Amino acid sequence: MTDLQGQTLAGPPAPPRRWTLHALNNGLIFRLTLAGVRHLPRPVSYAMARVASWLAWRLMPATNDAIADNLHAVFPDEDLRRRRTRALDVYRSYTLDAVDFIRALRADPEELRHMFSLAPGDRQVFEGLTAAGRGAIIVTGHFGNWECGAILMRRVLDLPLTVVAMREASPAVNRMRLQIRNQLGVPTLEVRQSIDTALQIRRALGENRAVALLMDRHVGRDRVAVTLLGRTAWFLRTPALLAYLTGAPLVPCFIERTGPARFRAVLGQPVELSRDEPRDVALARAVQHVADALEARIRARPDCWYHFYRYWDAQRDEYSGLD
Repeated sequence: MTDLQGQTLAGPPAPPRRWTLHALNNGLIFRLTLAGVRHLPRPVSYAMARVASWLAWRLMPATNDAIADNLHAVFPDEDLRRRRTRALDVYRSYTLDAVDFIRALRADPEELRHMFSLAPGDRQVFEGLTAAGRGAIIVTGHFGNWECGAILMRRVLDLPLTVVAMREASPAVNRMRLQIRNQLGVPTLEVRQSIDTALQIRRALGENRAVALLMDRHVGRDRVAVTLLGRTAWFLRTPALLAYLTGAPLVPCFIERTGPARFRAVLGQPVELSRDEPRDVALARAVQHVADALEARIRARPDCWYHFYRYWDAQRDEYSGLD
């Protein structure tokens, strides 16, 4: 895949299925969750989410161990038993996030106005992201309720948004996610489903849209080495490269649940990639900036870090070396 200037953006293999193929992300559970949350009172949905979280924690020991292994980077002095207990907090945050996201899809403007809190000045920062006419590249990680970010952008701030995403391992889940985004007026560009994905992203930026991507998992050679929680990890290179080529700012953003139907948008410092320094240096600096912003949020809210497989093993084993 190349951009308009012939720069290589990505030529990755299909993503590992373990990223999205887990018991919390299959078509039947997703469909039942959508139907139940849409028709049940909020307190009942919350109660069912807590029960489902507890059942997942009891019935998914391998996933508990994976979460515990991931959290060892955050809590190096805790034993495995304590970190496995923390897995329940992660399941609970994940399911409650899902409930509030689904309910927000049908919330009226007044409800939505109270749902999101922005730090002083952040609303102006959001609204100013596209002031230069080059669009904006909003990046986040598998942390918090990133799908709720689309509701914030479209239905609260009324900003144009395009999402770039991997296709889900479950076709049913993928279809439902696309339908939800379409209802919000958020087009989705699916990676590796078109030979001109990079051109489509550049076109969206050229239309002065915000483009949102998850950045904390690499695919093939589309990667940059960063330090995350004191360990080496690989993040996607493409978002930073697009920022370098187009002049669009690279903006870390995280959506954290603070209570029932309440979210805080944490906006990191936008990065303008300079053409005055070598490209690879500029890219490495920008991607590390995103990793630092994500690390700060993980340390503050480890229960909102949603990797349900052994993240560090994947970093070490799949693509070792810097070739």
